[in-house]
Amino acid sequence: MRRAAPRPAVVRKGASPGTIYVIGNVNVDIVMGPLAPWPRPGTEIILPQSEIRAGGAAGISALTLQALRAPFPMVCNIGDDMFGRWLADAFGAAGLSWPKTPNATTVSVGLTHPGGERTFLTTEGHLSAMALEDALALLPTIAKEGDLALLCGGFVVPRLIDSYEALIEALKGRGFGLALDTGWPSGGWSDATRRRVAGWLAGCDHVLLNEIESCGLSGESEVAAAARWIAARAKPGAAVVVKRGRLGASAWQDGRSHEAPAPRVRVVDTIGAGDVFNASYLHARLQGRDLAAALREGVTVASAAVSTSPRRYGPAAGGSRAAAGAR
Repeated sequence: MRRAAPRPAVVRKGASPGTIYVIGNVNVDIVMGPLAPWPRPGTEIILPQSEIRAGGAAGISALTLQALRAPFPMVCNIGDDMFGRWLADAFGAAGLSWPKTPNATTVSVGLTHPGGERTFLTTEGHLSAMALEDALALLPTIAKEGDLALLCGGFVVPRLIDSYEALIEALKGRGFGLALDTGWPSGGWSDATRRRVAGWLAGCDHVLLNEIESCGLSGESEVAAAARWIAARAKPGAAVVVKRGRLGASAWQDGRSHEAPAPRVRVVDTIGAGDVFNASYLHARLQGRDLAAALREGVTVASAAVSTSPRRYGPAAGGSRAAAGAR
């Protein structure tokens, strides 16, 4: 781990908190399930539950901030169709400035399985049209003190991910702190992808990955070793957070580690749990909470989200057979 350094993403006591700008994918989620086993081709399966809602990594992060009564300016686009208009309406005034593309709005079908795991089937849709210039046009040219940019869902926004190096440099130049959740690359963690992402880490104040992503990026098989690998490449003093599902979350900063176990809850739907965690953790940091307290806040809010339907964001629902955290 690197030696101690200033932590620019935490607001000083008494200072005005910054704003989290959420940059990434907003799409329609159709959640159905639980499904087991996988059906044979040509058959029809009746499932007990379905829900249509605003989704995507950026969309779920923004909905969490909205529920926490925090500002949630979004940097995203939508399709110029019925679903696009529905998405914009879901976010109120925040959706009025989103650029529209002639592409059909991206739809993601999330199939839940017994035990809380899920499978996604996603169309390319409007996300294929989002470019660097679109993102920069939606951002202030100079960030206010404490402002953070949360980069999430990049690998499903192909034109934007191709320009991530330029986007990160532009954000740093405008004075933003940076938080990064890579998500899972569609081609897996190839050597080329690992080298690219490692280059992004140097600008990051917060790295927010799940266990599989952190190990895939680092090439390490153990979470603590993966965190050390990431911290060695991130900005000095950066917080490296690993979301660990039913185990809660772990974090490392300046050579110290922190653990936040997950409460025992009955898992209903884990889709987007990591995005809920990201938003609530970063919100807590901007409110002046230290790393350990923000870690606990992220796990608490994410556990409430995965255990409630309709989804809610707050103290975790009552205990039951399974434990859930954030992935």
